[in-house]
Amino acid sequence: MFQYFLKRLLALLPKVLIITLLVFFGLEMIPGDAVTRAFPPDQLRSLTEAQIEALRESRGLNDPAPVRYVRWLGDLLRGDMGYSTVSGNAISDVLKTRLPATVELCGLALLISSVLGILLGCTSARHKNSLIDYFNTTLGILGTSVPDFFYGMCFIMLFALRLKWLPTGGRSGVGDTGLWGNLQYLIMPAFCLAIGLIAYLMRVTRNSMLDVMSRDYVKTARAKGESERVIFYKHCFRNGCTPVLILLISRFSFLVAGTTVIETVFNYPGMGLLLITAITGKDMSVAMMILLLVSLMVLFTSFLTDMITALMDPRVRFGKEDGT
Repeated sequence: MFQYFLKRLLALLPKVLIITLLVFFGLEMIPGDAVTRAFPPDQLRSLTEAQIEALRESRGLNDPAPVRYVRWLGDLLRGDMGYSTVSGNAISDVLKTRLPATVELCGLALLISSVLGILLGCTSARHKNSLIDYFNTTLGILGTSVPDFFYGMCFIMLFALRLKWLPTGGRSGVGDTGLWGNLQYLIMPAFCLAIGLIAYLMRVTRNSMLDVMSRDYVKTARAKGESERVIFYKHCFRNGCTPVLILLISRFSFLVAGTTVIETVFNYPGMGLLLITAITGKDMSVAMMILLLVSLMVLFTSFLTDMITALMDPRVRFGKEDGT
C-alpha cells in the first residue's frame, strides 16, 4: 500500500510542475512586466523610471526566465502570489476572502446531491420499470439537459421575487455570521449547482444497485428467506454505493470549477465570480492564480480518489488495475 501511495504521489510532481510552468509563462505574456506584478501599484506610482529599473535589477526581475521561474515558484510556496494589477491588493489576501465562500457553496451542493442522488437512485432500483423509476429517469434527463443558469433564473423569480422567501443573491460579510448566517444566501445557488450532479448520481446509483441486485450472493440471501428490506440494505446498498462514494470525491473539484456560472447568476462573491471579474477587468494576474488553484485542486482530488479506491479494492494497490 505504501508503494502504491508513493508511486501516485511522485506521479503528481511532474503534473504540478507543468501546471506552474504554464501559469508562469502565461503571466509572462501578459502586457506589462514582472515588476508590476511583484509590487503594489501605489508603491510603483511614487517611483521614477530609474528607481523602478533599480528595483527591477535588485529583485532579479531582469534575470533569464528559468531563474525567475524558480524564484517565482519559491515565492508561491511561501504564499506570495504577487499583486493585482487593477486593485493593487495582494492576490493571496483576495483569495483568502473568496475561497472559503466557494468551498461552502460546493460543500453544501455536494451534500445535497449526495443525499438526493443516492436516495432517488436507490428508489429507482428498488422499483425498476415502475412509474417511480420512469419519473426519476425523466427528472434525470431534465437535470442533465437544462443548463444551470436557467434553473438559477427560475429560482430567483419564484423564491426571491415572487415568494420572497430568499434573497436574490449576494452574501453577508465573510467571517461575520458564519455558515449558518450565510445559509439563506447558499440555498438557491447550492441547489442549482447540485441539480446536474443529482441526475448523474441517480443514474450511476441505479445502475450500480441493479448490478449488485443480480449477483449470486443476493440470490442466495433471498433463497435463505431473508426479507427484501434486509437484502437491499444489508447486501445491496453497502456494495452498490462503493463506486458512488468514490465518484462523489472525484466530482468535488468539478463542482469548484463549475461555480463560475452559478456565482455570476446569483452575484455570489466566490472564486467563480472573481474569475469572471478578473477576466473582464483584464486583471490576468488574479485570473491565472485562480486557474492555478483550481488545477491543483483537480490533481489533489484525483490523487485522493486513487487512494480511497485502493483502500476499498485491494486489487488496485497490487497492480491488478493494469491487468497484471
